[in-house]
Amino acid sequence: MLQELNNDNFDTALEQAPGLYAVRFWAEWCSPCRTMSPIFKDVAQDMQGTVLFGEVDLDQAPELAGRYGVQSIPTVLLFKDGKVIDRLTGAAPKPNVARFINNHLS
Repeated sequence: MLQELNNDNFDTALEQAPGLYAVRFWAEWCSPCRTMSPIFKDVAQDMQGTVLFGEVDLDQAPELAGRYGVQSIPTVLLFKDGKVIDRLTGAAPKPNVARFINNHLS
């Protein structure tokens, strides 16, 4: 399940997240973001119970992009214990997204 993240719940969601939290930064007007949306949802479904997944709509929370240096979208930030440990920028096929996250599970 994907959690919709915004200015009001972002910090709390990360603080309460045990382990890994993958957060996709996107916008409705972004064509690669729309391509990436079902891929990210599929990976979230496949990894449910192992990794938490959330999304930030940049039109609703542009300051979060600024805080984490997100300069192009889509970007997936991978958090562990509230800290960014890796990032994936641009649309990517499902195996690449899954591998990006799996590399940090051990």
